[in-house]
Amino acid sequence: MKSILTKIFWPILKIFETNENPANYKKSHRVALNIVGALFIFLSLISSAAAYATGGAGALIPVVIFFCAGLVAVVVGALGSNGAVSKIWGTK
Repeated sequence: MKSILTKIFWPILKIFETNENPANYKKSHRVALNIVGALFIFLSLISSAAAYATGGAGALIPVVIFFCAGLVAVVVGALGSNGAVSKIWGTK
C-alpha cells in the first residue's frame, strides 16, 4: 500500500527528497510533522464550514491554503524519507 501511495504522491515527494543522510533527524520530527499536517487539515475543514455559513467565495482561499499545507505535511510525514522530513523542517 505504501508503494502505491508513494507513486500517487510522487510529485509532492520529489520536491523534498534528498539522497543525503540527515545528521539531525529525530523520530519526533516525523511525529510532529504528522500532527501539524493533521491540524492544518482540521483547520481547513473548520474554515470550509465557516465559508459555507457565510456564503462568501473569498472564504475559500484559506480552505485551499490550509488543506494544501496539511496534505503536503501529512504526505511527507507518512511517506517521505528521513531526508525529506529533515528538509521540510530545515535541519541539515
